[in-house]
Amino acid sequence: MPTEQERVASFAARSAGPLAGLRVIAVEQFGAGPFGTLYLADLGADVIKIEDPGARGDVGRHVPPHARDDNSLYFESFNRGKRSIALDLKTEAGREALDVLIGSADAVFSNLRGDLAETMGLTYAHLGRINPAIVCVALTGYGRDGDRASLPAYDALIQAEVGWAAVTGDADAPPTKSGLSLVDYIGGLTGALGLLAKVLEARSTGHGGDVDVDLYRSALSMYAYQATWFLTEGTASPRKPMSAHASIVPFQFFETSDGHLAVACAKEKFFTELVVAMGLPELGQDGRFIDFAARNRNRELVLATLGERFRMKTNVEWIETLNGRVPVAPVRSMEEALDLDELDRLGMLAQYSSPVFGPVRSVGSPITVAGFQPEYRAAPGLGVDRHQLLREAGLDDQAVHRLRERGAFGDDGEDERGNR
Repeated sequence: MPTEQERVASFAARSAGPLAGLRVIAVEQFGAGPFGTLYLADLGADVIKIEDPGARGDVGRHVPPHARDDNSLYFESFNRGKRSIALDLKTEAGREALDVLIGSADAVFSNLRGDLAETMGLTYAHLGRINPAIVCVALTGYGRDGDRASLPAYDALIQAEVGWAAVTGDADAPPTKSGLSLVDYIGGLTGALGLLAKVLEARSTGHGGDVDVDLYRSALSMYAYQATWFLTEGTASPRKPMSAHASIVPFQFFETSDGHLAVACAKEKFFTELVVAMGLPELGQDGRFIDFAARNRNRELVLATLGERFRMKTNVEWIETLNGRVPVAPVRSMEEALDLDELDRLGMLAQYSSPVFGPVRSVGSPITVAGFQPEYRAAPGLGVDRHQLLREAGLDDQAVHRLRERGAFGDDGEDERGNR
């Protein structure tokens, strides 16, 4: 592990970034909350994780595979560039330590069960007395109010209940969960956006407040045009074969002689270019396929003709034929998409050294900000930043010792300079 001095120097030397000066106290765990604050940290915010010493920190630290020494590559992927302090918030001393940190923070971001933000005193009614400008973001499963507030919520449960699984997958297959935890991710990003909006207001008015975001409503919002169709005209969007678009034809995957190809004819001109390039110009003149509406009415017929032709050539051959004329892309595996050279060219390769895992490589921030280049740093060890954080907050060693004696940091077994 790096020494305290090395870690402090490393943190102080980080690039300023567009969010420099934004301090977020994160009472977070697992994926949703940490994913949202990861974006803030990558852009230069000081994100301070409050972790439960009795649970050995964020549960993500113990998710296999590659979990050891109270850390894991799962945890690394959500928590790089953050700082950590272990506080037992069930104790009076732990709450006192948190209150000290709140005084210099812009926001508190929690992702807990809906009833716990109030129970744990993480709302503006509690924290506004300490810092009137504090913004209190609660990312929950089903909201902080109502009869579902106390229910636990996980990505797969929300994908099932909100109906995402029913619109994902092949028409004849069972309902299918996304291969990615997209509910968690959109919930985290929605929470981060709400945080930034309210902090901007608070810096102008001097008055903070609560921001409530939940996974269920965040997932509902992703229906976008499909919700408008259904709620306005009663038009549903059932699953269609080969991941096809609900109404635009062709806009789907096609089988080729050696794989699958994604084709997106989102403009009329693309269909014309497609059928000419495929040697089927007569389809572009056929009244049954003359526009979006006609092709949607005669979907099966036009797709059968195109599908037969696509199976005659390889992915590479079709891409060479169609590139520059029609939007196309190969259907690749995850391993193919995570090509190191490609990630590097895209500026999306996050590389840094971890005291636990050595060299770590992951995907970096997708946000390009002029004049700023993220500097990626390892996720923190459990509670490793305790001494520095409390010193920054104005506490001397004796004050920290008194908090420790009163159980603020749990039964950590560390000496005074140990940071657990």
